[in-house]
Amino acid sequence: MLYLLDTVTIIRHFSDIGNIGKKAREILNQKSNNFMISVISLMEIMYLAEKNRIDINLMQVLEKIESSSLYSIVDLTPEILIVAEKTPFFELHDRLILSTARLFEIPVISSDKRFNSV
Repeated sequence: MLYLLDTVTIIRHFSDIGNIGKKAREILNQKSNNFMISVISLMEIMYLAEKNRIDINLMQVLEKIESSSLYSIVDLTPEILIVAEKTPFFELHDRLILSTARLFEIPVISSDKRFNSV
């Protein structure tokens, strides 16, 4: 199955720091699953690393993505923006990530409970 990973999930999964829920961990460890990563998440990771707010940097994340066929990066497209325009979510980066999942009709792996309500 195909899933979209949100930024916090990517950081926790690739750095092994922080908690990932049991169900999410099972999904992440199942080799039959594939995972999309939004370029928006990569931008967030770059920013957070520059501000020393996370223990992993953009290059480390990109190396992990590129070292496995389980992961693919999805660019921001006009189609995602059209979905985002109709998606009621306060924070822009989360709105774009959620809209990406909506466009591709795939679930998001996230610890953010607000994703469930949209």
